[in-house]
Amino acid sequence: MSIASFVLAVSALTTPVDPFIGTMGDGHMFPGAVYPFGMVQLSPDTQTRYFKQSYPWAAGYQYDDPTILGFSHTHFSGAGHSDLGDVLTVPIAGAVRLDPGEADEPLSGYRSRFSHDSEKAEPGYYAVTLSDYDVRAELTATARVGLHRYTFPAGKTAHVLVDLRSAIYDYPGKVLWSRIRVRADGTVTGYRQTRGWAPGRQLYFALRFSSKPVSNQIYNREQPKPEYDPGFAPWAKRDDVIFREGRALVAVFDFGALPSSQLNVKVAISGVGEENAIANLDAEAPGWDFDATRTAAAAAWHAALATVEIEASEPVRKMLYTSLYHTLMAPSIFMDVDGSYRGPDHEIHHAQGFTFRSTFSLWDTYRALHPLLTLLRPESDNIDFVRSLVASWQQGPDGLLPVWQFQGQETWTMIGYHAVPVIADNWLKGIKGDPGPLSLDAMVASATNPRYAGLDEYMKLGWVASDKEREGASKTLEYAFDDWTIARAAESMGRLDIAKQFEARARNWRNVFDPKTGFMRARKSDGQFREPFDPAAAGYYGDYTEGNAWQYTWYVPQDTAGLIRAMGGNKRFVAKLDALFDSKVDPKAFANVEDITGLIGYYAHGNEPSHHIGYLYVYAGQPWKTQERLKQIVTSQYQPVPGGLSGNDDLGQMSAWLIFTSLGFYPVTPGSGEYVIGRPFVDRAVLHLPNGKTFTIVAENLSDTHGYVGGVRLNGRPLSRAFIRHDEILAGGELRFIMQAQPSRSWATDPRSRPYSMSSYQ
Repeated sequence: MSIASFVLAVSALTTPVDPFIGTMGDGHMFPGAVYPFGMVQLSPDTQTRYFKQSYPWAAGYQYDDPTILGFSHTHFSGAGHSDLGDVLTVPIAGAVRLDPGEADEPLSGYRSRFSHDSEKAEPGYYAVTLSDYDVRAELTATARVGLHRYTFPAGKTAHVLVDLRSAIYDYPGKVLWSRIRVRADGTVTGYRQTRGWAPGRQLYFALRFSSKPVSNQIYNREQPKPEYDPGFAPWAKRDDVIFREGRALVAVFDFGALPSSQLNVKVAISGVGEENAIANLDAEAPGWDFDATRTAAAAAWHAALATVEIEASEPVRKMLYTSLYHTLMAPSIFMDVDGSYRGPDHEIHHAQGFTFRSTFSLWDTYRALHPLLTLLRPESDNIDFVRSLVASWQQGPDGLLPVWQFQGQETWTMIGYHAVPVIADNWLKGIKGDPGPLSLDAMVASATNPRYAGLDEYMKLGWVASDKEREGASKTLEYAFDDWTIARAAESMGRLDIAKQFEARARNWRNVFDPKTGFMRARKSDGQFREPFDPAAAGYYGDYTEGNAWQYTWYVPQDTAGLIRAMGGNKRFVAKLDALFDSKVDPKAFANVEDITGLIGYYAHGNEPSHHIGYLYVYAGQPWKTQERLKQIVTSQYQPVPGGLSGNDDLGQMSAWLIFTSLGFYPVTPGSGEYVIGRPFVDRAVLHLPNGKTFTIVAENLSDTHGYVGGVRLNGRPLSRAFIRHDEILAGGELRFIMQAQPSRSWATDPRSRPYSMSSYQ
């Protein structure tokens, strides 16, 4: 393939995605190379405080940083917590420095300055020039392998440094142990075990160079720290293997002046062992054709992104295709080519008939990401998700489904047992990854484990007692929703006894609603609400999870009609919603809680508990107000620029919200089989469904001045209700919105036209 045709082919496959969107501020995105749902996420790390990372660098990269440390092979996509950053690899021309140095002191270490003018990023590819070395670095990836192509300046001595100390986590002594071997054939292998967000995580790697090094040095920087010396060789030699272990390993590979000035490096990872990493490397990257690998990655992304065709203005298309790109990174593969993986018990398991997935940010992603993947991705992907969750439950030592898991290990971060709605929603939509009794056993076991986060009091009292457990109000509400999804799944399986038990528990939200104040409040074990009460108060150790009473009071997606009645009817419900959005709030009030961002009044779009709230006007018979609020949210919270996300993307949840909302509907209640209709933000979209059918959304007369829905037609027939069913979309056809300049106060206002709720509408 000629250079010109290669560039044209790659360009056609990857536009209009911009991986830099969300890399500034609180978006926590990385711009590097990744394959769809890939195990490797190969990206630059820019953190300015080496060995002292923190929240801003949860993805390793911040757009405003002036230097790049190097390129590591594992990253989170938009998480609210830091970890990973494995196998940091640094190309160096000229003098070698063994430590990273300071960002504001050029050449004080191996980190290098760079310019955004030299950066290029597209799905499956990233490039940058490290200006202190004049080295052009290009990155691409397969599912399990990261490929680097380094172009060194002519006449300069070329080196590659591998630092196993570097990690994206703020914890002293985070590397418990590590190892580097240089084998007789030149393959470099190793591993490290870290004490990070997921304690005891083990990751192995295998690395090869396209040219043979002229010398190798491996240092343990815990010991007396020699300066770099090509003649110094502080390693142990075992037979035909150069071998060193320790907690602070740095290796330098010297190549002299390369004849072609170009060096390729390929790195495979494994959670199982070094031999498995070699097998992954041999299977997915047997050769050295960087351009062919880049083209294959672009083709994989093209196929993944082609499930949705979008017609809209170019900024909207860029934002939406980038959002779709962000939704296709996790839950990521965490299994070797032979089917083996390390499970939550730290033992090695072999997947039978599915690909083990990990990186489940479930408190975030059950809301919209998983419903989107259920709608757009092949059934095999969703079966992988469900079977991975159930396998983790079977193999885990705690008898619970995953809560926030990555690389097979549990972090116990956030609340609820939100693997349950993911499994239940898939089951109810006909995606049955495991036998019904096994899936139901896993869901019920997680919901009845008295050792987990206040569940003992919840089962006895009907609420999580705030004098026994923190975040009692939030936990009660989230448990109640999860319980409702268990009831729905159990009923569909014919287990009416379980359905009855959990439907009763789904009404526990009433136990934390205070009719005097109109807010959800934490309740003590004696039945009294905790005092004093301030609905605006928020903190990490209070009664609400990353939020306050203003934000959590609306979290009854299974019974919004019941909440409306409890608040005194539609008029009062709408007035309180308006107060939520229209209140004058100083953002400094939430300075102590990192994740409360994207404020519109008390509404916080940067955090997930708010994500369904804009749609709740529909339940009170005023869909035009939902249309107004969605316009307000979309225009203020999403921009196609590096700082264009108002909060953490959280493994695709923020992006999935925008995709659904732009199409004109949203899964307020996963498990109901319904999507609440809002308003579209695209002129036309075509969904290419996994069953081979297409579903088209058309917005007639859509413009900045025509943002209200005057009417809706489904397959040519008027649709008078404010929701559409999942099976109606899967059947294929057309959903047509007729947009107008003024709100319609007649469309979908009748109680019979409103979305699902456990309680009847007034």
